[in-house]
Amino acid sequence: MDAKEEIRKLTEQLNHYAYEYYVLDQPSVTDADYDQAYRRLEDLEARYPDYIQADSPTQRVGDKLDNRFEKVQHPTPMLSLGDVFDRQELEDFMASVERGLGFMPRFVCEMKIDGLSVSIRYQEGAYQGAATRGDGTVGEDITANVKTISAVPMRLREAQDLEVRGEIYMPKASFKQLNEQREEAGQATFANPRNSAAGSVRQLDPKVTAQRKLNVFLYSGVFDESLGVSSQSELLARLPELGLRVNPNYRICQTAEEVWAYVDEVQEKRHELAYEIDGIVIKVDRFEDQEALGYTVKAPRWAIAYKFPAEQAQTELKDIEWTVGRTGVVTPTAVMTPVLLAGSTVQRASLHNADLIQDKDLRLGDQIIIHKAGDIIPEVVRVLEDERPADSQPYAIPETCPVCGSDLIHLEDEVALRCVNLACPAQAKEKLYHFVSRNAMDISGVGPRLLEQLYDRDLVGDPSDLYQLDKESLLDLDKVGDKSADNILTAIEASKANSLERLLFALGIRHVGAKAAKDLAAHLPSMEELIAADKASYLSIDGIGEIIADSLEEFFANDEVLALIDRLRASGLNMTYLGASPESVADQDSFWQGKTVVLTGKLDQYTRQEAKAAIEALGGKVTGSVSKNTDILVAGADAGSKLTKAQDLDVTIFTEADMVDRLD
Repeated sequence: MDAKEEIRKLTEQLNHYAYEYYVLDQPSVTDADYDQAYRRLEDLEARYPDYIQADSPTQRVGDKLDNRFEKVQHPTPMLSLGDVFDRQELEDFMASVERGLGFMPRFVCEMKIDGLSVSIRYQEGAYQGAATRGDGTVGEDITANVKTISAVPMRLREAQDLEVRGEIYMPKASFKQLNEQREEAGQATFANPRNSAAGSVRQLDPKVTAQRKLNVFLYSGVFDESLGVSSQSELLARLPELGLRVNPNYRICQTAEEVWAYVDEVQEKRHELAYEIDGIVIKVDRFEDQEALGYTVKAPRWAIAYKFPAEQAQTELKDIEWTVGRTGVVTPTAVMTPVLLAGSTVQRASLHNADLIQDKDLRLGDQIIIHKAGDIIPEVVRVLEDERPADSQPYAIPETCPVCGSDLIHLEDEVALRCVNLACPAQAKEKLYHFVSRNAMDISGVGPRLLEQLYDRDLVGDPSDLYQLDKESLLDLDKVGDKSADNILTAIEASKANSLERLLFALGIRHVGAKAAKDLAAHLPSMEELIAADKASYLSIDGIGEIIADSLEEFFANDEVLALIDRLRASGLNMTYLGASPESVADQDSFWQGKTVVLTGKLDQYTRQEAKAAIEALGGKVTGSVSKNTDILVAGADAGSKLTKAQDLDVTIFTEADMVDRLD
């Protein structure tokens, strides 16, 4: 292939990859593959400038916009950064800076967050709006969605006019939880946290964005001298004073050796971080020096991004196992020859759904390349077809449930295979595990091993059977003694008194999580009202959308569900909401009204859930982490890092006794 044709094909290919990445949020290649193709194009264009295509990705900053959102003109372009991939290229960049200035300046090294670039505007300290980077000149208006991110203040601590820029990202834990929920619901999973953040910020419904637990790091902006900063390091110290979140893991460096030491250190610990990074950004520190160096058409001359090499490993696909979840979704998992990847030994990887197996043409015995999506979930990148055995056969997707043998179906609106046999043992067991779990009925002592025995011996088939158990039946089970049998029966009996929202969540209604269950129960405070309500009634509740409303209608129209609820009622389970109504909470004139509270350490007089419920009933809000917005930290015995952070932030500290006095 001659140079002109290769340039044309690479341009077309990279533009397609960019469309998948930026517009669809569904990239078909890894970052490493994209970078390799991009570098090849840059090299060819440098040697054959006459063949450069007008739409080459090297000639522009960004890419196409999603036309569903209003466009926003950036007052100052949001330029991209040039990339380097090894130490020599990094040192070449620093040498070019030294030549441009006549001396070696100070640099600030920051972690390169793998998220979605955002611009956030404030006027006299008040939040005005937000936009994506878009093509660098025009972005998309995401004002309503960014407003749902707790880390973005609606008002600064000072009445400043400024625009701040940074990255919206999804923490690794949130990414893992979201994919598990989507997989269970039969929906397509996200490829990585960056995809998840982009897809979440660009939802048409801000309520969906609010559920995604996004976060943000800010690192630059457009402002005047009134902000009182003259360097990047001063800006990173100044922004938190205004209430804006920055990543504290930056370092000021003077030499190439210091910069590379930081790169090495971060690469070594990147997998321990709560968020995904894909490199290091190196910036000249002083703004005066930045201005002197200036810009190319598409990037600043005073900053560069060092990209980490992709962490991948080769292994053999030995088997594909299929498991059935509580909603009947049948999920495949790759079983591989154990291999070391990103700091841990990996021998299993999620395949998400049957479509993925067919799209990648995975076959048993294949040599495959794997990586960790978001440094968390092992995932298959591609098959090495050149190393495929000659007798290889396409993998046959199962047509029947691996547990009960019933036919599997592929619903039109789902990517997952589903077993619809309500009597499937695997589904029944998973539903039982969910019913007794901590956030559901919280029946301590009744775990998967015990439930497995109870189900296999036909003692428990559905949740109502738990309330018919007797001590004699429990003593017949393995590793259940006299005392543990009594404890189990006590825990089962105690669960009958749970408030309605726990039972509602425990029933395992698709798309209804613990928060949605509480919102529903607070507004429809009896099981009878929940069953009798129509879709419009569900939708009138803040936080309940079309998907949940449809799921509720379908669930309560099922005769088997109603029969189960009747059996639970007959066993003495509470069917009413025991918490405070939204109206009474709003009207509370109590010490806790409007306060944000964090609980930490071991409490003696309350369980953590009881304390949370009591505070919220009096108008307080209980969160899981300490921040500048925290009003009170209640510190029980053995309080750890949250207590230290609260002391650093000068948050009011309560003992449990202080909390009890205020509750009384």
